[in-house]
Amino acid sequence: MNKALFLDRDGVINIEKEYLYKIEDFDFIDGLFDTCKYFQDRGYILIIITNQAGIARRKYTENDFKVLTKWMIKKFEDKGIFISKVYHCPHHPDFTHTCECRKPEPGMIYQAQKDFNLDLPGSVLVGDKESDIQAGINSGIAQNILVRSGHPVDEIKTDASIIIDSIKNLPELTNI
Repeated sequence: MNKALFLDRDGVINIEKEYLYKIEDFDFIDGLFDTCKYFQDRGYILIIITNQAGIARRKYTENDFKVLTKWMIKKFEDKGIFISKVYHCPHHPDFTHTCECRKPEPGMIYQAQKDFNLDLPGSVLVGDKESDIQAGINSGIAQNILVRSGHPVDEIKTDASIIIDSIKNLPELTNI
């Protein structure tokens, strides 16, 4: 079985910007590439799981998302980092319907498990919202890490394994 590093996109990979879909507005988080390379070098498959309610809200299209995603993956590849897959949820219960893929539901993680024969308890999830953490817990991931990115973090009520200031701190804190 394989182990994965699951990454949320907005606030973990890139600086959070409301309804981000334009390449020119995309800024990678400092230390991201080093952290991804660290996990990749230790045998982790890199997978992105992201809620994209902007599609349901008609702020941008599915194609806009795909164009940005293709560009983003190329930037990882330019650094020698391979993203195995990007899963996204284009739904929002207020605009489309409820679904099994929108975090905190574990649908995207379960699909990745099926696609890549993943050992979920041996995998790691990094998110910037409690819904990310809950998706990890709901799927059986043991290490669910909350990164401070500007969203309110209730450090007392969170179910996160650890809370970090930046993804660049992740390798030194996980002992993997």
